[in-house]
This record gives sequence, C-alpha cells and structure tokens, in this order.
Amino acid sequence: MNTSSNALAAGGRVQALQRRATAVQWIRKTHGWIGLWGAILGLLFGTAGIWLNHRAVLKLPMAQQRANAQLALPEPPPASAAEMAVWLQAALDQDRPPNSVRTEPARPVAWGEKGKPDTLMQPERWTFNFGGPDAIVQADYWRGNRSVGVTTTQNGFVATLTNMHKGTGMSVGWILLVDTLAGSLIFLSISGVILWMLTHRRRAVGLAIFGTSVALTLGLALAQL
Repeated sequence: MNTSSNALAAGGRVQALQRRATAVQWIRKTHGWIGLWGAILGLLFGTAGIWLNHRAVLKLPMAQQRANAQLALPEPPPASAAEMAVWLQAALDQDRPPNSVRTEPARPVAWGEKGKPDTLMQPERWTFNFGGPDAIVQADYWRGNRSVGVTTTQNGFVATLTNMHKGTGMSVGWILLVDTLAGSLIFLSISGVILWMLTHRRRAVGLAIFGTSVALTLGLALAQL
C-alpha cells in the first residue's frame, strides 16, 4: 500500500515538474520573440528618452530652422475650419490633411488702462498643424483677416528623434505601432518576473528587490503630485 502511494506521489511530482518545464519553455520563447519585435523601437525610444530626461545638461543641438510667411486667402475665403483645412492642404502642397485642427471661439478681452478697461472682442482663431517629425507646418488664421500666418519648422536629427518619441506629427499607423511596443513592455515585465520566480530558488531575494523597486517608483511618482 505504501509502495503504491509513493509511486502515485512520485508520478504527481513528475507531472508537476513537466508542466512547470513546459510553462518555462513557452514563456522563454514568447519573451524572446516579443523582445525581438520591440528591440529597434526600444533602442529608439530609450535613446530619445535619455536625452529628454537630461536635455538641460546634455544640450544636444536641435538644429531647427524656422521660417514665417503670410499666405493670402482666395476670394471668397473659406467659410469654415473644414474648408480652410482643405484649401491649406493644397496651398501648402501637403500630401495629407492636417494632423490637428484647433478652433478657439471669439471671446471678449480687456484692453486699456488699469481701472478703465475697454472690452473688445477677440475674433475666432483657427490653428492647423501639418507635417511629420522632420518638418512641421503650423497655420494660424484669425477670422476676418485676408491672410493666414504660416510657420515652417525644419528639424534636425535630434529634434526629429524627439518628435518621434513624443508622437508629434506622426500618423495613426506609427501611434498603433508604438502601442504594440507599450504592450510588449508590459508583457516582458510580467513574463520576466514569472520566469525569475520559476527558475530561481532564492525567491525571497527577488521579491525584496521587486518590492523595493515598486516602493521607490511609487514614492518618486507620488512625490511629484
């Protein structure tokens, strides 16, 4: 009877070890493939992130060239922000619609000497942003004007890398690609902890390191609020 019980217990342990080995192998393979998928993007975002965190010290040259111009409106002028966006795309020779359109309604503003304010109406303002990370074209229009102010900014390598990091002027495809990187980082973090727990016997040390990391991160984040 004891022999039979020992055999069953041994068989259960073997099956448990086999399941554990299978799980470890699957997590390792998946961890490796997903890490390979995000390797290039991780390098790009890591490099840009280091510079953004220390830009006040590193002071790498942004190499930006900015030009201002006035663009005369057609007759009659576009009647809405949507019509203006279509006209500007053609007039500025842009290959795609504006990345963003912001409309500020007309509002009263105080103007005059202190104690004797004169109330004036600031006209409606339309702002359009075109381009990508290497070049940004911003058009500002105050309703009622006969021209549109256009500011063109040509970015160097560092500025372009920074805009890619922040998603400035990037397409929906790029944003979705970056979302996959964010998801990959979440999976890599979780799978890395799981692999450590399954393959190391000194779990107390690992839990202490992980707990310290979590406490430090939360402490620094809450200190900024």
